[in-house]
Amino acid sequence: MAKLALKPDGTTARAVQRTTRQSPYKMRLVIDQIRGQRVNDALALLKFSKKHAAKQIEKTLQSAVANAEQSARQNNTSLDVDTLVITRAVINEGPKLKRWTPAAMGRATPMLKRTSHVEIVVAEAGR
Repeated sequence: MAKLALKPDGTTARAVQRTTRQSPYKMRLVIDQIRGQRVNDALALLKFSKKHAAKQIEKTLQSAVANAEQSARQNNTSLDVDTLVITRAVINEGPKLKRWTPAAMGRATPMLKRTSHVEIVVAEAGR
């Protein structure tokens, strides 16, 4: 894949979704596929992915694009959504939900229900 050059004065925007109820490992499998791609290509890939994480990441990506449009509107600059590129896409571990499940002989064993933080940054690419 060709490396895309970013505009020096281009618009950048960021979106974060916190405490998504899916493990970071499963979320990273999806986010690794879209990192560095154009936004339209990434949205198409996420739309037709069978993974549950794709829906959460798609929502966050659409939020980042909307943030870029709003930022451009406030700064009175033009923004072509087709030129936006995902410059940073990170999945971090969120707080674990600690639950207990029954075990043999009246005991209980812990279960850790993991959560994730999704962070996506988009920026305008040069032509």
